[in-house]
Amino acid sequence: MSDTTDTPAPAEAPTYSSILYEVDDPVAVITLNRPERLNAWIPAMDGEVRDAVARAVADPAVVGIIVTGAGRGFCAGADMAALDAAASADPAAAARGAGAGNGSGSPTAGADAPWVSDQGEFGGRFTYLLDVPKPVIAAVNGPVAGMAYSLALCCDLRFAAPEALFITAFAQRGLIAEWGMSWLLPRLVGPAAALDLLYSSRRVDADEAERLGLVSAVVRDGDVVEHCRAYVREIAARCSPSSLAIMKRQVNSEFQAGVGEAERRSQRLMAESFTRPDFREGVRSFIEKRPPAFARLGDGAATPPSV
Repeated sequence: MSDTTDTPAPAEAPTYSSILYEVDDPVAVITLNRPERLNAWIPAMDGEVRDAVARAVADPAVVGIIVTGAGRGFCAGADMAALDAAASADPAAAARGAGAGNGSGSPTAGADAPWVSDQGEFGGRFTYLLDVPKPVIAAVNGPVAGMAYSLALCCDLRFAAPEALFITAFAQRGLIAEWGMSWLLPRLVGPAAALDLLYSSRRVDADEAERLGLVSAVVRDGDVVEHCRAYVREIAARCSPSSLAIMKRQVNSEFQAGVGEAERRSQRLMAESFTRPDFREGVRSFIEKRPPAFARLGDGAATPPSV
């Protein structure tokens, strides 16, 4: 007679070809892993990053998600060597590979991202990150260019290493602001500064990025990924994951709303918040002078109300 228990086996770690994925409670780290090409984007990354994000969303151990690059770069944008070869043979295929238009190279979150509330707004190649119900933080460890600029902007926060460079490059390639950048960039830096960056395609270093508001801070002492890990650990220790999810949805959805609608929605959500266990735990932990023990978000765990 076997004396083994019915304890479920740990989930098998995913195997990816172009990214790395690791979880160290309460942090998930997604690393673009083509350092020999400055992590230049290839089609395989679309599905792999979305799959890793979905795993992080479903994992109650994960409170926040970090996106970064291996080696000395965050991501150099689309792999131009691959695009050049494709463009010479078949321009239409090259466009699909780069994700232009609505073809097979333009993946949406779709069924792979059940948390997405509105495919018309936040269901695109990178904008689905705006609907992820957990903080998503870009640790910009080096150059970020082209389409990867949009990826970084779709993260909730950006922290930069001193070596970080931000380069739009679209005008230099005869292209336009892609993947939601024309919507995101002006909201961060203002219309005039956004047009300056798009027109000039100039390199913006970490210090200027901080002045413009592209990044929350430049990490001058220590490693930028470790700084982001510490940030997630801090909010995991003190904050309700449900509150984080609701406030993220509020901020992103109310870009489209007037102030009156935003206020009415916030009052409805506040009334709901008073009825949730996290409110009771937040008050009790304050009175008892102890860290709060909020429920995590994930499969079978707490679910925040819709906004």
